Amino acid sequence: MDDSRRYLDPRVLNRVSRLDLRARLIVEGFVSGRHRSPYKGFSVEFAEHREYAPGDDLRYLDWKVYGKSDRLYVKQYEEETNLVATVCLDVSESMRYESPAKDGGMSKYDYAATVAASLAYLVIHQQDAAGVALFDDEVREMLPAGSQPVHLQRMLGLMEGFRGGPRTDLGASLGAIAEKIRRRGLVVIVSDLLDEPDRVLAGLRRLRSRRHDVVVFQVLDRDETQFPFDRMTRFEATEEPASELLCDPKALRAVYLESLEEFQRAVRAGCLAERIDFVPLDTGTPLDVALSGYLARRAASVRR
Repeated sequence: MDDSRRYLDPRVLNRVSRLDLRARLIVEGFVSGRHRSPYKGFSVEFAEHREYAPGDDLRYLDWKVYGKSDRLYVKQYEEETNLVATVCLDVSESMRYESPAKDGGMSKYDYAATVAASLAYLVIHQQDAAGVALFDDEVREMLPAGSQPVHLQRMLGLMEGFRGGPRTDLGASLGAIAEKIRRRGLVVIVSDLLDEPDRVLAGLRRLRSRRHDVVVFQVLDRDETQFPFDRMTRFEATEEPASELLCDPKALRAVYLESLEEFQRAVRAGCLAERIDFVPLDTGTPLDVALSGYLARRAASVRR
């Protein structure tokens, strides 16, 4: 495996302590594995058609429309404004979970912060603008979008050492973020989404009502997605410190996995209805999967 590509493995990446170095290794490793540059065209979004006029660039003729209407139309693009991306990172206590695996995995927060940092690195290094919002049951820190390398360092500095409160309120937090972002753009949410589905979707709808393009990465630990426990275990609710349960996990496994599937099905359906990309990940997923979801979404918007 290429030296840079190997850093896409979370187990290897966990040995790199600095978030800025992680982000650079991931992006460069991902780019080195692609024949075509993923940077091209992120800032160019289809706006509307207009009727062809002599002198227009023939490359932008929409031949599908011509085939249906027998009239020539040109695709117009919004090229005069750069992409503005806001990365929203969940810093609540549940994100600190890390399975006691022996293979050196990452906590949910470390994994999510690395995904967020990689996307910010990618956006700024294509000369677009990125900002960050850190939230739990409210917005704790928010850095507006900027496009300079020094701005990227400020973003990564905020993400690297921040600890939020114990609880999550996706609806309230995302609603507040929607109010704070003045310019329409891309909003990326990186969270475990551990809240009621109705609250999660209410917050996402607030963002879509402002005409933002929204991508949601749900980051869960592999323990949460597979529930591999096989002996008497004491479970503690990370966002309800006084709540704990000692039980035989084998008796709960089927019900738990069914509940998780139902939760994700509800969130996925709600996202689909709002034209939001929903990307479920666990902390064992190679980081290029996270980047691929983002890049595929951007490429699709350009081809419209």
